[in-house]
Amino acid sequence: MINEQYKSMLGAKSVIRELSEYATARGKEVGYENVFDFSLGNPSVEVPKEFTDEMIRLLQEEDTMTLHGYTPSLGNPLYKEEIAKSLNERFGMNYGPEHIFPTTGAAGAVAHAVRAVTRPGDEMIAFAPYFPEYGPYITGAGCKLSVVPADTSSFQINFDKFLEMINENVAAVLVNTPNNPSGIAYSTATLQRLADILREKSKEYGHNIFLISDEPYREIVFKGADSPYVSKFYDHTLSCYSFSKSLSLPGERIGYVAVNPACEGADIIVPMCGQISRGTGHNCPPSIIQQAVAKVCSLTADLSVYETNMNIIYDTLVELGFTVVKPGGTFYIMPKALEEDSVAFCKKALKYDLVFVPADGFGAPGFFRMAYCIDTEKVERAMVALKKFVKEEYGK
Repeated sequence: MINEQYKSMLGAKSVIRELSEYATARGKEVGYENVFDFSLGNPSVEVPKEFTDEMIRLLQEEDTMTLHGYTPSLGNPLYKEEIAKSLNERFGMNYGPEHIFPTTGAAGAVAHAVRAVTRPGDEMIAFAPYFPEYGPYITGAGCKLSVVPADTSSFQINFDKFLEMINENVAAVLVNTPNNPSGIAYSTATLQRLADILREKSKEYGHNIFLISDEPYREIVFKGADSPYVSKFYDHTLSCYSFSKSLSLPGERIGYVAVNPACEGADIIVPMCGQISRGTGHNCPPSIIQQAVAKVCSLTADLSVYETNMNIIYDTLVELGFTVVKPGGTFYIMPKALEEDSVAFCKKALKYDLVFVPADGFGAPGFFRMAYCIDTEKVERAMVALKKFVKEEYGK
């Protein structure tokens, strides 16, 4: 018999993907340059030349079996060494290659981390607004996901609700900073308080509560934002990263889990991830991509356009009377809709070829997300359409 669990998931299609498909279809009718598609977080800046040069060098100069053969089950040693070195130099950590596990992007990293520090039946806590795919990652590991309601005034952690919800069955807490969908970076004060609570509750419950930090937007941080490295605050942290955004390599599916060397089980979590891979069929990211990224892991693409776009959109939203918290990073912004029903708001926007994503699925009903990883010229034209939409539909 077929698996009923996965069969039932077929009806729960991604709203983001559906809207992106709509935008593509609409683009065939009116020209995609005339569709203001803010739905999908696909990086819009060029891959660094150094990455392209290294790929060419590898293909021209290296032995084909070195390039395309199986890697060790725990990853390419050079990749692991270079990641550890980069993290140590940038954040004052003391990772070794034994603390790094290569994965297929941050999604693969989070999925492995969840399985490494929980048992079926355990509870995990995440904070709204949150990436909806956390649900399948966590329930797929046999755990229960509990979501702390958002503090919509700041989109920092709602600690009052968190303290109400945390209990002895919680094995791990999952954070995402800078955050998709809000664009907010958790501040030093937020992370310090979170760490203090986790230490206190770990002692009270008699077991360590792990912290899983999902941070694919770590490098997209705007001027003046307070966005420290999460693992500096709490020993029992697993950092989950992807080069999809920093190097504009989403299709290459390359990331890693970095286990804090002070973490419980730091000497065995990476080998455990290797065993988790056996059960999930993960079996390492592509060999050549591990080798190429190893050479450029401390670099980024030119990410400055995202801050330029954010400022244009934020200023326009404020001018039009939207309630919106200014992002500290990423390429997302999450304003409050001009009516209670954000789905209805987003449907009305489609008439003006503005493609927004209702934030209900992110745990923030009444808000909507804009992914502004598009050309600045198109952002500027979109703001003209946004002003027309707001005036004609809401009289502002």
